[in-house]
Amino acid sequence: MLLSLHIENIAVIHRLDVDFSAGFSALTGETGAGKSVIIDSIRLLLGAKAERELIRTGENTAMVSAMFGNFRKEALSALEAAGILPDEEGVLFVQRSITSDGRSSVRINGRAVSLSALRMIMPSLVSIHGQNDTRSLMERDVHLSILDSYGGYSPLLAEYKEAFAVYDALRKEKKSVAAKAAERERRMEMLEYQIRDIDALALTDGEEERLVEEKVRLRSSERIMKHASFIYKALKGSEKGSVSLLLDRSIASLTQISDVIPRCAQYAETLRDCMYSVMDIAEEVAVYCEDSVDDPVAALNEIESRLADISVLKRKYGLTVAEILSYRDKARAEYETLLNADELLSDLEKREAQAYRAALAVAQKLHDARIAAAKRLEASVKETLEFLDMPKTVFFAAVKEEFSAGERVLSAFGTDTVEFFVSANRGADPKPIAKIASGGELARIMLALKCALSDKEGVATLIFDEIDAGVSGKTARKIGLKMYDLAETAQIFVVTHSAQIASLAHTHFLIEKKDVDGVTKTGIRPLDRDGRIGEVSRILGGLCVTQAQREAAIDMIDRKEI
Repeated sequence: MLLSLHIENIAVIHRLDVDFSAGFSALTGETGAGKSVIIDSIRLLLGAKAERELIRTGENTAMVSAMFGNFRKEALSALEAAGILPDEEGVLFVQRSITSDGRSSVRINGRAVSLSALRMIMPSLVSIHGQNDTRSLMERDVHLSILDSYGGYSPLLAEYKEAFAVYDALRKEKKSVAAKAAERERRMEMLEYQIRDIDALALTDGEEERLVEEKVRLRSSERIMKHASFIYKALKGSEKGSVSLLLDRSIASLTQISDVIPRCAQYAETLRDCMYSVMDIAEEVAVYCEDSVDDPVAALNEIESRLADISVLKRKYGLTVAEILSYRDKARAEYETLLNADELLSDLEKREAQAYRAALAVAQKLHDARIAAAKRLEASVKETLEFLDMPKTVFFAAVKEEFSAGERVLSAFGTDTVEFFVSANRGADPKPIAKIASGGELARIMLALKCALSDKEGVATLIFDEIDAGVSGKTARKIGLKMYDLAETAQIFVVTHSAQIASLAHTHFLIEKKDVDGVTKTGIRPLDRDGRIGEVSRILGGLCVTQAQREAAIDMIDRKEI
């Protein structure tokens, strides 16, 4: 649950700190005092877009932080899946900062995390329901989500998603292969030309580098021959003064005196090694003493021509010979695929049909589960609506399977569409909920759905932002009683202008705006009994609070019933 909230420089709030407890908390205050700012600040912690306009005038940065604890099993599972866990005291500290240049940062327990990670975990901790959320009931896709959240068949949903993923992948692959088959002939002709074009040159990997080296050698052949000949003669080729001859004689002389100077034997061995190295070098250099190419000019022209041909291919297929050869291999593989497209397409069609049947079997189970869940949801909503002074209301969730050409259509959510139908007046035909004109009726239907979902969603903290819009009197009191009941299993916050609702709260917070040193600042404080009586009286009254209004406020606070 939400243990504390800290806000800095958000709209009219300069600095705000408040601690919360379990149960039902009401937040009230004059219009414009800053109630919506507190809700917007909490939405930032849920990952809402950080608008620059939220930053207090004259400031460059703003920050919201909150502390959470007493986690439910579902919340701990979501945290674990995101790789985030409470600290050793079982607390999670979440902070989000925004700057005037549009940047945003998130830290959880002091560690920087991504905004996507924040959006992943926070819905398991806090759920905000406001007038915009009520309007979301107009969207039919939301109805399916509500029913699935209520249904309690998560394992079946997971099984279907896995089966659908297999089917969808095969369907897309078949579509891709079929599209390629349609233009197969043109593509095959192009690939065949490219393969022949590359194969005609019979390239080998590393060939270009070798040709460049040979070109450099041929251009310097005269200089190479001159110096190689000198090196060979100096090391071995001269009969009188070559290095190898002098070394050989030195070794012989060292051997002759090694019996009187033992160290000379070691010197002789060292020189012998040197002589072998010198002779090896001489033999290798001897190769360059004579040009092995009969016509260096012709050979050079041939190399230049070969390099020019390679350059043409490089402009078409890759920057290097290795890339050209890789392109050729890919072209060949695609050619083979297209060549066998009919066989591949046939195989994909069979596999797709099998995957469709497998996914459809799970979708049927899901459809049956939704039908059963819809009946339970209808009964739960009907019971709550009767309590909320809508006894004649008919509510039902229509679960329909989608068909195309006589076959059930599989989507990421199954074969079903779900739409809520409502009739608020006896004898009137139920109509899609999107056609309900009354905001008060819509708000009560959403509250009834939230009551049904309260045990299913596993969210510990529920925030209701002015859900009393369009209702008053006894109906508002009943909405308050529903909040009071919900607080037995969850932490409930209600931002309200209704005395009937606020008077039922376990804790009452007053949000007020004051001028301090010429600057307007918003604050929040918990009210004691006298403070609660005064605030409930203010909500009930007009310009002046009368004794009768105070007595009515005392009665409403003390009596937890209609």
